[in-house]
Amino acid sequence: MLRSGSCSRFAGSNIGEPSLHTVKAVLILDNDGDRLYAKYYDDTYPTVKEQKAFEKNIFNKTHRTDSEIALLEGLTVVYKSNIDLFFYVIGSSHENELMLMAVLNCLFDSLSQMLRKNVERRALLENMEGLFLAVDEIVDGGVILESDPQQVVHRVALRVLQSAKEQIKWSLLR
Repeated sequence: MLRSGSCSRFAGSNIGEPSLHTVKAVLILDNDGDRLYAKYYDDTYPTVKEQKAFEKNIFNKTHRTDSEIALLEGLTVVYKSNIDLFFYVIGSSHENELMLMAVLNCLFDSLSQMLRKNVERRALLENMEGLFLAVDEIVDGGVILESDPQQVVHRVALRVLQSAKEQIKWSLLR
């Protein structure tokens, strides 16, 4: 169940105003803090320069800690690291950390299944299409759509299969 008290200090909303827009960003950085994947759902950081500065800041504050939650620049950040990757889900400072953590765990568990438990930089870069599809199945426009990794993996597999069918069809029609 989505918490109704989320708000955005950037969108001019009031604290009590209900919103389904829970997630502000999903990020995956490598062990140097460089962007491998970033999807921002609002204009908190409108330029790539501002986004990259935020990503460096978030990495510098989190890469040496064992905690899973941080408050940074007025935002709630939940994160997880694995081998040479750092996964982040960002929401407003008033957002429910458990909802953000559900998104983070769903993304990580989905990728773990899709990459056959080999969640590391090289494997992720070789399967970016799967990553894009998985994130799109989990969050759309900042709204959480799915938190069950089994459902995400199933839907991604269907979309990949559909794409493959289309490619075969077009190659046969040439």
